[in-house]
Amino acid sequence: MQTLGRDYQHGEHVAHHCHGEDQLIYAASGIMRVSSNSGNYVIPGGHALWVPAGVNHAITMQGQVRMRTLLLEAHIDRCQVIVVSGLLRELILAASHLPDRQDGEHIRALIKHELANAAHLDAFVAMPQHARLRAWCERFLDNPAQDLTLEQCGTQLNLSARSVARLFQREVGMSYGEWRTRARVMLSQQKLAEGKPILTVALEHGYESASAFAAMFKRTLGQAPSDWQLRLLGSSD
Repeated sequence: MQTLGRDYQHGEHVAHHCHGEDQLIYAASGIMRVSSNSGNYVIPGGHALWVPAGVNHAITMQGQVRMRTLLLEAHIDRCQVIVVSGLLRELILAASHLPDRQDGEHIRALIKHELANAAHLDAFVAMPQHARLRAWCERFLDNPAQDLTLEQCGTQLNLSARSVARLFQREVGMSYGEWRTRARVMLSQQKLAEGKPILTVALEHGYESASAFAAMFKRTLGQAPSDWQLRLLGSSD
């Protein structure tokens, strides 16, 4: 098991790369947006992303990020966002300071046990492979408050609204409206994790009221944004 640790400033970027072993990318603090060929993952503080060996990915930092990484063979078959328990957090931090190989083996066994029982977080935003549409989606992720109709989206892509609708269904398996809603909810977790008021988060992500945002957030993630925020910020105390 190899451990890596580094602190980053807001906006710093780790270019696309991959590893020969499975990688656990843990945000001890701050928020990371991890992009892969299949889509993007939003990783708030106190959570981690499992990345299988050989999967190409890049990381963008939101706020000041304390990243801790483990490289170990766990034979996972897909990327997974997990909630890091208090015990797992201490094990990850301890692993980066243990020079003794035998102790490291015990730590690794405990880490694998905790990972196998960790709760998962739905934080995935699918991205299309179609070059122009993917570039448009990346721009939307940078400014999720924009409220373009399907026709306006088509104008920007020099395509008909019907063609754009077909592209979304073919490339990401959902409609334009469904993808936009999901992207907004996933990205809103970054701001909620920073402790911003829910109304502010709602307005920054294209909603006219806190209630409309809360309804969509709960429909997508199964809990109200106030409960999600309280749980996350409470676990970081």
